[in-house]
Amino acid sequence: QKVFRVILQNDEQVEIINSLASNMELDFWQPDSVALVRPEMQVDFRVEAAKSFEVEDLLKESGVEYRVLIDNLQAALDAQFDSKTRTTGHSYENYNDWETIAAWTADIAAQNPDLVSRSVIGETYEGRSLYLLKVGKSGQNKTAIFLDCGFHAREWISPAFCQWFVKEAVETYGSDTVVTTLLDSLDFYVLPVVNIDGYVYTWTNNRLWRKTRSANAGSSCIGTDPNRNFDAGWGTLGASKYPCDSTYCGSGPESEKETKALADFIREHLSTIKAYLTIHSYSQLLLFPYSYAYKLPSDYEELNSIAQAASEQLASLYNTEYTYGPGATTIYPASGGSDDWAYDQGIKYSFTFELRDTGTYGFLLPESQIKPTCEETLLAVKYIANYVLEHLY
Repeated sequence: QKVFRVILQNDEQVEIINSLASNMELDFWQPDSVALVRPEMQVDFRVEAAKSFEVEDLLKESGVEYRVLIDNLQAALDAQFDSKTRTTGHSYENYNDWETIAAWTADIAAQNPDLVSRSVIGETYEGRSLYLLKVGKSGQNKTAIFLDCGFHAREWISPAFCQWFVKEAVETYGSDTVVTTLLDSLDFYVLPVVNIDGYVYTWTNNRLWRKTRSANAGSSCIGTDPNRNFDAGWGTLGASKYPCDSTYCGSGPESEKETKALADFIREHLSTIKAYLTIHSYSQLLLFPYSYAYKLPSDYEELNSIAQAASEQLASLYNTEYTYGPGATTIYPASGGSDDWAYDQGIKYSFTFELRDTGTYGFLLPESQIKPTCEETLLAVKYIANYVLEHLY
């Protein structure tokens, strides 16, 4: 299997990709679906081994500019596990399967009772517990920031960041003045994996699975895209009504048990939650509303300046460049997203991170990049959290 990147010059070339997609079952990595492909856009997609030569020939014949990002997908899958530290248990510099993460949530709370507590906010379609960690010094009605990871199953670097964030909080509390102030003044609700069933499936069956694992009435196709399943322009731009598509929005808003549990928790804590941060990959972006429409949020100036400063903080460590801005115009329109929903609930500071990289590895980021990715992302998250603390509303 190969991953191609094409750079489309005009509508004619977009049509070529559309017809390839309908004949060849392409798996779109960037953007999320063929429906979002436009001229002057960089498009990444995966092709099954049996069809990769045919696709390459068609691209050559039609004069579409392309390159092969990943020449041998299986080799790239194997190469993810390149970390020098191989442990049997949990490691912050390895990708951990769900059982390991679940055990870690219990351990980190047990070992740090003054700073971390664990609760269950619901269960998945397949009956797994949705564990939420609350990180902060105990206090009454503290302002809170909600942080989630693992919406899309194949974005493994995302849950790795949530684990790293909690580790850094407990390890540097008392020595890092910013972290200490943040945890004394704020609570962080951390949901380490939203789409647990999908994540498990990427470890057992198909590394590149994206959606949930729920059954769809009247279709043999499984799963809904949980980040098209919120009541924010639901089922409109950049989402599919067809259950076999990777951006299927579900039978209705919050049809998925996972998204409903998350939304219910935020609704119950709306008086205290002042920021919502959701971690995805890949493409090195820091986005804010709106994605479901080409309109700017009323807080555009403030959100844009926060995103700029946070991106500068992130780049200060390894010079990793992020692009920032409102979702629809910065990448592409997508309705039913959790960040737009949170913003429309009144949570002003609502941001989506798309972590490393820009396509060399795509969803198959090697473990050797977990530490630097998490370190730089933490700088941006700390910046945003500190800003929120100084600008409470």
